[in-house]
Amino acid sequence: MKKRALSVVLSAAMVAAMGVPAYAESTEASTEGAGSGVVEVAKNDLAYKGSLDIMHFSTSEESQANGGSDGFRTTLAAWEDAHPDISVEENVLANAEYKTQVATLAAAGDLPDVFLLQGMNTKQWAAQGQVMDLTDIIKASPYYKDYKQDYFTPFKDGDKIYGFPVLTGGTCTVVIYDKAMWKEAGFDKFPETWDDVEKASDYFNGKGVTTIAFGNGGQWQANSDFLSTLGDRYTGKEWFQSLIDGSGSKFTDDKFVAALTEMKHLFTETKIFNEDFNSVTNEDAREYYISGDAAAFIGGNWDESYIATTLLDSDKDKYNNIGFAVLPQPADATEDPNSQNIGLGYAVAINPKVADDKDKLAACIDLAQELTGPAFASYVASKYALGGLTQVADVDLSAFDQVTQDFYNYSYVDTTPCEIYDSYINSAVWGVCNQELQSMMNGEMEPQQVAEDVQKAYEENYLSSSQTETEAS
Repeated sequence: MKKRALSVVLSAAMVAAMGVPAYAESTEASTEGAGSGVVEVAKNDLAYKGSLDIMHFSTSEESQANGGSDGFRTTLAAWEDAHPDISVEENVLANAEYKTQVATLAAAGDLPDVFLLQGMNTKQWAAQGQVMDLTDIIKASPYYKDYKQDYFTPFKDGDKIYGFPVLTGGTCTVVIYDKAMWKEAGFDKFPETWDDVEKASDYFNGKGVTTIAFGNGGQWQANSDFLSTLGDRYTGKEWFQSLIDGSGSKFTDDKFVAALTEMKHLFTETKIFNEDFNSVTNEDAREYYISGDAAAFIGGNWDESYIATTLLDSDKDKYNNIGFAVLPQPADATEDPNSQNIGLGYAVAINPKVADDKDKLAACIDLAQELTGPAFASYVASKYALGGLTQVADVDLSAFDQVTQDFYNYSYVDTTPCEIYDSYINSAVWGVCNQELQSMMNGEMEPQQVAEDVQKAYEENYLSSSQTETEAS
């Protein structure tokens, strides 16, 4: 066989601790249904003949209801078919496992040839020499003029760029609600304020229905799917940019503590959310919405894809009643009430060691360009009404049903983008934040203490390393 999929064997204890299934993918699973005619990649004449390692998290299970992952796998399969003399060895893991394993490999200096770089690891791994500087390579790409430049931001350190942003640009915070259920509760559309959501919860709780389903069992969901949009409503965008730049903002600033205070109030003092929100994952919580046990759900674009796909197959009426809304506005928030966090959280990166073989490097660059170029972009635009790094002109929304059109407009037209917190800074800071957010949402910690602990982690793990890098340069 031309391709060989690798698997990482995790101990049973590690798997149980992470709450994710351990499985290895076969080559057949990774290419099933993705023939060479599905996507047309550039058939560049590459001199390299040999093996190329790539590590990613677009599993066959995820791709069944995730347009970005389906596009990634389909484009990768097309590239492999176009280059039969290159043996692509895939290491495919579920997302949570991927984050753990890629960090382990980075710490050991043993990253694969090509891998997916998370934005928050960019500065640290660049300083350690773990990722190749792709600035000139990206600017020389034949697709460069069509790249959405804002998507490169999480993968920059100064003026240097370390990855091709990959997958689809999708929101991490969308309220998905059942329009019929909310109409019965007296709302023609989803409420614009949390005060009105609290009023609606009286009605839904009386019916034995959860008002909004949410899952933070993986700890990251409270940050990515909630706080980075809620925080923007209190702080505005310049505050977070200052944190990224290390130019003065602090997690202990009053306006950020106010966001934490509101978050604690919503999860501990109201009856809006399911009681088990801190023990179930987003995958579990969205099932509450699908089954009708919850009138709304908060999650990311990947959750929307799964919900829409599932309901389209199982409950057409409920599918046609899907509505989308931004996070409601808190009473004391003064910034943009229409914001939602959107971006590309990962980029295709290349191990600097590959540069020792110029032909292999050329193959890795070609693969990165195609995985994020017009072949991928055209596929996800025409099949899912989604966008990636490369812009596609004249997306014809008339080919899609109303739900798909509504989500496209929610994502790219009708709302104001803000940043996804954990696409920036680094994992050491967000590790502290995510763990303590969970404790705060359980009523076990106060917002001020969370802010102080996260600020300490920020100073020790981000500001100090940035200062060291500046002095070294």
